[in-house]
Amino acid sequence: MALSNTARSYGGVTKTFHWLTALLILTVIPLGWIASDLAHTVNDPSHTPTEAEVARAAFLFSLHKTIGVTIFFVALARILWTLTQTKPGLLNAENKPEAFAAETVHWLLYGSLVLVPLTGWIHHAATEGFAPIWWPLGQDLPFVPKGPAIAAVTAGLHWVLQWVLVIAVGLHIAGAVKHHVIDGDFTLRRMLPGSTEAPEPPTQDHARLPIVAALVLWGVALTAGAWVGAFDTHGASAPAGAELAEVQSDWQVQEGSLAITVMQLGSPVTGEFADWTAAITFDDPAEPGPAGTAEVTISVGSLSLGSVTAQALGADFFHAETFPTASFNAELVKTDTGYEARGPLTIRDKTVDIALPFTLDMEGDTANVTGELELQRLDFGIGSKMPDEGSLAFAVKVAMNLTATRSQ
Repeated sequence: MALSNTARSYGGVTKTFHWLTALLILTVIPLGWIASDLAHTVNDPSHTPTEAEVARAAFLFSLHKTIGVTIFFVALARILWTLTQTKPGLLNAENKPEAFAAETVHWLLYGSLVLVPLTGWIHHAATEGFAPIWWPLGQDLPFVPKGPAIAAVTAGLHWVLQWVLVIAVGLHIAGAVKHHVIDGDFTLRRMLPGSTEAPEPPTQDHARLPIVAALVLWGVALTAGAWVGAFDTHGASAPAGAELAEVQSDWQVQEGSLAITVMQLGSPVTGEFADWTAAITFDDPAEPGPAGTAEVTISVGSLSLGSVTAQALGADFFHAETFPTASFNAELVKTDTGYEARGPLTIRDKTVDIALPFTLDMEGDTANVTGELELQRLDFGIGSKMPDEGSLAFAVKVAMNLTATRSQ
């Protein structure tokens, strides 16, 4: 069997690309649906997932994503090879409508084999958390920033384009069966392994109109996706939590962030609480000793933690519905080496005394503060149904950064 195509039949390389792609596609599509259903169950705030459910969902999604990336590279290689090859003519070229439909479907397939995995890959790169890709470039992509809006749009594109791919694959299979069973021609047989003495196809000109038709169909699909809200980014903003009352403070926080980082499946996932208040009193003493107080209240439901936000706010984790706020009532202390905020931290119904070391940079009446510490999630009953670190590490890194000005 020749490796290159001829005007009559496909060569060994093209056949290998075809059947490898078919195997990958027929694996990745059902795998994605199964993984998606399981992930929806795991991320349902009303459901407390078991360690086994999380591990199964993560494994299936990682497998789905990794196969998708493989399809992307296989598709690129296949397209590059095709550009160097003779294209065997259609055996039914005299049937103009059928030939037009066949070539349109082929363009839909080629484009979808690149676009579907690429949009999924970009969505993954823009999203924090859940089910890492096993190869080849880690969890990030160049020029793709983390962000809920990008993640939402690319998720919508991936969803719409996957249906274009599914329909195109279905039409392609139906066409092959029709040629083999009804027409009894060599269309399918010349793509099977081994040598096939296919007849000489009729003279034909591969028109550009099917390319235009494929572009129009993608446009129709994307328009329909927009109409049903597939690209809606309104839900991509930070979730709303408990509304916090204004506080009286000697120092007014002008800007700041309160972030947490967890290790899930061996990869860091970072998120922030969008809404929190701090009532601060502070006078920098000349010597080590008491320096003031800080009463911090956090709206738990304002947490945004990438793709695992809903799970994090669920009953086995922060349980935001029952415990809408967390609090830290601290004494601020100047030490021999810096500063610490010491006091009880309450999350859910658990209270633990902690010491948060922080740095202070004073410029007149403006204070820039940064600090971080490591907490143990089980100390607060978070993720108690995950008593080992197979899916979720015990340690949670907390990072605080704020700029405050002294009230006049």
